[in-house]
Amino acid sequence: MARQGHFLTFEGIDGSGKSTQARMLAASLLAQGREVILTREPGGSPGAEEIRRLVLEGHADRWSAETELLLFNAARRDHLEKTILPAMTRGAVVICDRFADSSRIYQGLTRGDLRAKVDALHDLMIGVEPDLTFLIDIAAAEGLARATARPGKELRFEGMGLGLQETARKGFLALARRFPARFRVVDGARSPDTVAQDVLALAQEALAQRAPG
Repeated sequence: MARQGHFLTFEGIDGSGKSTQARMLAASLLAQGREVILTREPGGSPGAEEIRRLVLEGHADRWSAETELLLFNAARRDHLEKTILPAMTRGAVVICDRFADSSRIYQGLTRGDLRAKVDALHDLMIGVEPDLTFLIDIAAAEGLARATARPGKELRFEGMGLGLQETARKGFLALARRFPARFRVVDGARSPDTVAQDVLALAQEALAQRAPG
């Protein structure tokens, strides 16, 4: 993909505060006069939002990890075609709450050894990596407590328990060590405003280093 805009993603375990930080960063960059597209995964396009309901609601055993992987990639491909690529072509800043790194962890690591299949499907059907990824890091127990306290039906992964969240956290931190040029690890245990200040400073540094085009 010819990079015209900027592609920033937020990752972290459930309850880390990454969705809040994605919204706050989008608001800050909009206030600076930038075109910003705030989106999420699974979801971000009409078709992908339909798949979101399938994978995030219902019993924890509703899908196997392999079926989940196919569903997430179908949603991601539609999201890429309908939302991310058009915005990037216009030169917008795309901020996405989760992307392929979540599949590398939740389908590739926490529910079996499927990482090779995750990477193969990504290379075949997606082929895009973010310019910058913020990993909002928080202790697994605190994240799970936050997540299960939220209202709503999207609790399927939270229902898999603390062990999954602990494995996911370790996996995300390992990814950050593997790809240090792309990842920025931010302590999510602090107040949202304090975290947002750090995120904005890191984002502005990255955007200044690489002008679109």
